[in-house]
Amino acid sequence: MSSLLVATTVDEAVSELAAGARVVAGGTDLVVGQRQGKAPLPDRLVAIHRLEQLAEVREDGEILRIGALVTHAGLAANPLVRARLTALADASAIVGSHATRAFGTIGGNVMNASPAMETGGPLLCFDASILLRSKSGARDVAIGELFEAPGRTTASPDELLEEVCLPLPQEGTGSAYVRLEYRRQMEIAVVGATAVLRFDGDVVADARVAITALAPTIRRVPEAEAALVGSGGVLDAVDAATDAIRAASTPISDVRGSADYRSAMAAVIGRRAIETAFGRAKGVDVPVPANASAW
Repeated sequence: MSSLLVATTVDEAVSELAAGARVVAGGTDLVVGQRQGKAPLPDRLVAIHRLEQLAEVREDGEILRIGALVTHAGLAANPLVRARLTALADASAIVGSHATRAFGTIGGNVMNASPAMETGGPLLCFDASILLRSKSGARDVAIGELFEAPGRTTASPDELLEEVCLPLPQEGTGSAYVRLEYRRQMEIAVVGATAVLRFDGDVVADARVAITALAPTIRRVPEAEAALVGSGGVLDAVDAATDAIRAASTPISDVRGSADYRSAMAAVIGRRAIETAFGRAKGVDVPVPANASAW
């Protein structure tokens, strides 16, 4: 039988983690995993759902600070996220089901570190960092340095994720997250791709591309980015970028798709993400989530 403490302050939660507890917020990963027999509940749990300061989204100059307890539904509905970090809104809007999005938190999603997590690609492409706190102090970690392996991060067991920080993109930026899915609810990505394009006039001045569910961790594809930078979004550049996405993919075969199928779909989904980001950067109104419009 697990013991449970409901923390009333961040310091109290951090103290419990230092004593060996594991944090629980929405519980959409931890509890579901226990019910499915994937992993037993830890002997000691600390619940952080009452820490209201971790449930805020706030602008800090050109940085958006997202508390660890902000839900996927909250992110998907946030006007600033939808307008300037649109790929993150795309991803948040299709996590799990309505119930999952209502209770599942960005902090739990990040720390679960699934290579198929929806928000990982957008966070990586937007240069997100996270604030981790322990009894010994706080530290910032770039999201690209956090994901170590499937289900494993570089954070210490006694560290609590307090917030996710994202620099707001410059003008002329369009972004999109698109995934291959078999159904509209209770789905995770079979293949996913994120594209963030910034235009200077008619030329791509900066490009970020990431792949989801195609490698042991979510990762960017520098070769695809290099193919796009300096182009006008012309067909040859997109073709080269999608070829690079496929080449960078090292998927596994499982019940949801073979490695060969995933590799083939990587180029298809990557193209849809790039073309959607291109359209948004040029002022095309592509509703959130992009998945509903990219087919």
